[in-house]
Amino acid sequence: MNLDAEFSPYARASSASGKDAAVLNTPIVFAEPCPLEETAEPNFAARVNPALARLCEALDAAFRAAAHAVEPSHSAEFARRVRAALSQAAADETLLAPAQREGSADCYRRHLLAADPRGRYALVALVWQPGQASPVHAHHTWCGYAVIDGTLTETVYDWNEEAGCATEARTHPRETGAVSYVRAGTTGIHKLGNCSAAPAVSLHLYGVAGTQIATHVNDLVRVEAGALV
Repeated sequence: MNLDAEFSPYARASSASGKDAAVLNTPIVFAEPCPLEETAEPNFAARVNPALARLCEALDAAFRAAAHAVEPSHSAEFARRVRAALSQAAADETLLAPAQREGSADCYRRHLLAADPRGRYALVALVWQPGQASPVHAHHTWCGYAVIDGTLTETVYDWNEEAGCATEARTHPRETGAVSYVRAGTTGIHKLGNCSAAPAVSLHLYGVAGTQIATHVNDLVRVEAGALV
């Protein structure tokens, strides 16, 4: 995966100097997740899994409900339906096959569950071993997630437009059943990680085609130097 393709314009512009490059690189411990594992048929795996089929049907209904909107992800009704669909799916023990709960010792592991034939969204299961975390990032697209098993820790950041960097705002646990939804842009900058002693599994929904997960979702951002101390 080309990580530079995921950096925001601010981060790329700052990476020219050695000082700023050090600031940019320091917080990104697990900058590159393991390759996407296609453990189910990517075009529409839902047809062989009733729980996944129900989730996809609920997402299709969310799009229909927001058909009047220029951008469905900006619709409050769309956001409500997406959160409800993720919450219901995450509580279904039949959603994931055993192979889709397998992690990696090297970095958090991603399993592609299903991709909308129209390219509107993709569903992925992420498996986090203790100590594994994402880089700090914003999003190129709308997205949501739900914690299926275990506990994740989410650190939320505010975007400083003038300084061109993110500032840490708060950190809180995201336990089993927690659900989140954000629009594209710098209003949803965060970092997810597993600070517990047990593996964790989460369900992620991205507003991109399945083939674009590695390049059109995360927008890595520069973090304020003081936040690294």
